[in-house]
Amino acid sequence: MNTAIETLVAKWAEPDGIPIKGFLIGADGCMCAQGQALHYIGGWSPERLRNTTQAFADMQTGRLLGISVSHAILLRLVNDHHPGAPSVVLTDPAKVLGDQAETVLAFWRHLDRMTPWEWDTIRTRTPADARLGRPFRSPEHEALRANVHDASFAAVGADAAGNAWQAAASRAAIEMAGRSSGEATNEIQGARILRESGQPFTFLPMFGFADPEAILAKEAQHD
Repeated sequence: MNTAIETLVAKWAEPDGIPIKGFLIGADGCMCAQGQALHYIGGWSPERLRNTTQAFADMQTGRLLGISVSHAILLRLVNDHHPGAPSVVLTDPAKVLGDQAETVLAFWRHLDRMTPWEWDTIRTRTPADARLGRPFRSPEHEALRANVHDASFAAVGADAAGNAWQAAASRAAIEMAGRSSGEATNEIQGARILRESGQPFTFLPMFGFADPEAILAKEAQHD
């Protein structure tokens, strides 16, 4: 963990440090996880917290903590929808994202680095273009999407808690970059199960990755 994350997690461990839910800052001045990061680490005033947009808060939280925007959104979602402080999102993300957390986080960092031209390419590309030759909304693709969801649920945890974690991860990526990024995130999480079932990767290739291993290879080149 970096110093900023250590500072925030230590704050949450204090008796009155658990962040509130649903608001960057409440009427009484109490703050959510992102609000505390922006205030205690970024030096934001309460007034600034009350007058910012959620999207900008997501982006700035990621910058301050040294994590991706999608990871910052995940922090917000877990804080708002689960009891207690969301420390695990920062201290042990594998508990939320599954055993492929390293690859998921690398993919999310890739999303942050994508250029406007790359985003334009993604928006005009469908999973059908190169492989299936069928419309994106075809029954075949809906079946593939359902299989991806099932695989990621099974990989993260086939119970209510695991399902909640899986949904949060998918939604974090969707809020950041759209539905296909959420599906690609789920493909990474459920990669082993998809391979065992013989289903090829459908959404990761939209982002230029043949498989999850290609994400880590590109991350190593970037570093």
